[in-house]
Amino acid sequence: MAGRAVLPSPHRSENPDEAALPADYRKILAIVRAADGPVQVRAVGEELGLQVTVRGKLEPLRAKTTKLADLGWLRKRGDGRFTARSWNRSVR
Repeated sequence: MAGRAVLPSPHRSENPDEAALPADYRKILAIVRAADGPVQVRAVGEELGLQVTVRGKLEPLRAKTTKLADLGWLRKRGDGRFTARSWNRSVR
């Protein structure tokens, strides 16, 4: 669609389907979840094998990580670091 942004990732819902995320988004999500605490985009980039000393290499990753936060898959803290969102499933 000309001039319109298309979401490559689904919004997280009550029953999230992580398999619907593109592979690179799933990798980012797995890295943040595996971290001991809040992570910076630089740490995610290092884990992915990116040249983190080159700022331009981190910007696309920062955009994807922020997109995951905007869609509810991650939480972006005030200090710019990211954490995994926890969610509860109700057992019936």
